[in-house]
Order: sequence, then structure tokens, then C-alpha cells
Amino acid sequence: MMTGTDTAWVAPANADQLKAWDTTEGVFWAEQAELFEHSLERYDDWLLRAAAIREGDRVLDVGCGTGSTTRAAAWLTGSGTALGVDLSSPMLAVAADRARDTGAGNATYLQADAQVHPFQSESFDVLLSRTGCTFFGDPVAAFTNLARATKPGGRLALLVWQPPSQNPWFTELTTALAAGRTLPTPPPEAPSPFALADPARVADILTTAGFATPECEALKEPMYWGPDVPTALHFTLGVLGWLLDDLDADARTRALTNLRRTLVAHYTWDDGVTFPSAAWLVTSRKLA
Repeated sequence: MMTGTDTAWVAPANADQLKAWDTTEGVFWAEQAELFEHSLERYDDWLLRAAAIREGDRVLDVGCGTGSTTRAAAWLTGSGTALGVDLSSPMLAVAADRARDTGAGNATYLQADAQVHPFQSESFDVLLSRTGCTFFGDPVAAFTNLARATKPGGRLALLVWQPPSQNPWFTELTTALAAGRTLPTPPPEAPSPFALADPARVADILTTAGFATPECEALKEPMYWGPDVPTALHFTLGVLGWLLDDLDADARTRALTNLRRTLVAHYTWDDGVTFPSAAWLVTSRKLA
């Protein structure tokens, strides 16, 4: 089930995230669901194996987007259930349609802020997230709430990005669009794709929240941006096009030229446009 945007209960610190993901950004990701899900799928087996989902488990998928990991978890749990939560009603609508179309009747979706949502206490065997848990305004509060919802001994498996310096998909694309500018960087602890890039910070957050000291395994996989350069160009501008907003016409032309060159450099006939990427696979258990 899904709530409407006007009834979604969010922590004040996450209000901007709701505004973004439930409007323009969320609509774009919903429209690009197939490409979005394909872009990260090389990490899915790592994440799902780490989650060790068993028959009958109840799984909570945080920041589920258009729902591919929730559907995979639902298949693995058999007679169990998988609940995907996200702030984006456009993406959740796609997720629900795809679950119905693929027969994943035990996959359900809820528009909710996992930082404050009143999940039933100790109701989930597995907590997982594929890059969807890095935008919390208060991550300690969020993971404390999620720990409350997880059974003692319940398993946690998160995929989070390593720092930007290890992710050419980010550094090369933003450099191209910078057109010679020095772009501001958010504070390391601010909500962003890289908010959990420091394993020491991840360990501090999770142990404070009630999980065991986590293990962080380094993973590297190619990240897919489309079958050809025009598709990748459209996808990139949907994700990072805001970097062009304050450019004059000449600088904008230069930035787009740089972007096309960068995408061409990463295109091959067999694989389309791909960039190297690096993530942490974070695993832990809820303490008794």
C-alpha cells in the first residue's frame, strides 16, 4: 500500500528529500526505471547473498526506488514477505505495477520516511538497502528506528558508495559539467550519495543504533549508463543537469561538449556506456 504525498509523515530534517523525490526527481527516476535498475544490477547478487534471505523471512527494503531489490527479496523469501519503503510516490507506483506484472504478490510498497515511520517492533528478519539509506537527515535516529523494527539477531545488508575519488562515474561526469568551475562539495556528513562513504562513520552510526560492529567489504563493478551515447546523455542530464543551471550559453555549450566526449570515451559496442564504480557492502546483525 502507498500513502499520498500529502499524508506522508516525514521528519522535518527529511522534508527537502520528500520534496525532491516526490516531484521532479522522482518522476524522472520513475520514467527511467528500466535504466536505473540496470545501472546498479551488477551489485545486486552481492547484496542479496549478504542478506542471506531465507524461506519465510520478512524483509524490509529501505529506499527501494522502483522496487527491483524488493521483488528479488520477495522471490527469495518464498512464503515470507518483502516491504519496500521510499519517499517517492512516482517510483513506488512503478514498483507496485512491476510487482503485479511479475507475479510478486508478496512484495508490497509503502511511501514512508524510514527515519520516523512506526514500523511494528521486532517484525523484520532482514533489513537491506541498495544505495537508498544515505539521504537521512539524522542517520542515527533512522537506524535506531530501523533497529527497533528488526528482530534480535536480524540481518542487515547495505550497499553504499565509497568516496567520490573512487567513483569515476561521479568525478568524471561532474568535472565535464563543471566547465572549468570548482564545484562546491557538501559536508561529508550531509545527506548525499556519499554520506556513508566512511566505514568508521558507518560503524559509529550502526553501533549507536543497536547493531553489532559492521563489516565493510570493498566492491568494484561497472555502472551502466545506457546502451548508447544519446541515451547516456539524457540519463546524465536527468541526474546531474542541475549543474548547468547557472552557466551562460558559451559555458553551457562547453559543458555539454565535455560531457559527450566523456560518454564517448566510456562507450563500447558490447557494453554500452559504463563507468567504474566502487561501493562498500556493509553487513551486521541486530543486537539482542
